[in-house]
Amino acid sequence: MKVQVRNLDKISILDSSGDVDLYSSPRLREALLAEIQPGGPSVLVNMSGVAYIDSSGIATLVEGLQLSRQTKTRFGLFGLRPNARSVLELARLHKVFAIFENEAEALEKIGSVQPFSGI
Repeated sequence: MKVQVRNLDKISILDSSGDVDLYSSPRLREALLAEIQPGGPSVLVNMSGVAYIDSSGIATLVEGLQLSRQTKTRFGLFGLRPNARSVLELARLHKVFAIFENEAEALEKIGSVQPFSGI
């Protein structure tokens, strides 16, 4: 798994690629914890390069969501492929995360007045 961080005017985008599993999820966790800071930028996770995610990957995303709520940082996911989306839906987490179809939609919504860090 690879995670690259791009910064766009108060928004950090974590471009993730590869499988997010027990062995690779610590890389994503490290990147999330580095970016989600009080007073820090909004954080979006680009999941378009992720074909597979297991429970440890889901736990990492949930930890990121919880931290974003604590720090009042906007947090969202975009570009979910069918397998990753179905895992979130099975766990009913698609109702908790702010999920966008693509980067353009995510950037448009993150700039809105409405916070979108979940329900």
